[in-house]
Amino acid sequence: MELQELIIQKLQKNFPDSFISSNVYMGDLSVKVDKKEIVKICTLLKEDSELLFILCEDVTAIDWSKRNNRFTVVYHIFSFKHNFRLRIKADVDESDCAIDTVSSVWKTANWEEREVYDMFGISFNNHPDLRRMYMPEDFEHYPLRKDFPLMGIPGSLSLPKK
Repeated sequence: MELQELIIQKLQKNFPDSFISSNVYMGDLSVKVDKKEIVKICTLLKEDSELLFILCEDVTAIDWSKRNNRFTVVYHIFSFKHNFRLRIKADVDESDCAIDTVSSVWKTANWEEREVYDMFGISFNNHPDLRRMYMPEDFEHYPLRKDFPLMGIPGSLSLPKK
């Protein structure tokens, strides 16, 4: 069985209510899942002896702005066993702008989730150290949201006059 089919089969079998869809583009597999089971899904992908996605390369997000589920959190994970990269996507609605942390599955997700929190305002439930990385703690805005003003917030980051 081809690896992509195996991944889809395992997710559909183990998470029938949380597996939403899959897509292959240019040889890369993306799976869309319900955020409710993200930790269990990621644990399976990491610990299953046939898969072994032991590296979380990146966690990022997409701001769709006008969609019902405004944000999509995207995880890029890698299996050295298969030399294969998988993309996991989970939608997050603006009214409940949070998803469970996967930092218990992959330690590298800790900083990546903090960056998503800082730039998009998406919270990660049960994260061990969720705080801003780049922006000041009291900064009220999220720079990578599409509603962030292109010229910045007037007066918030002004330089001293000469």
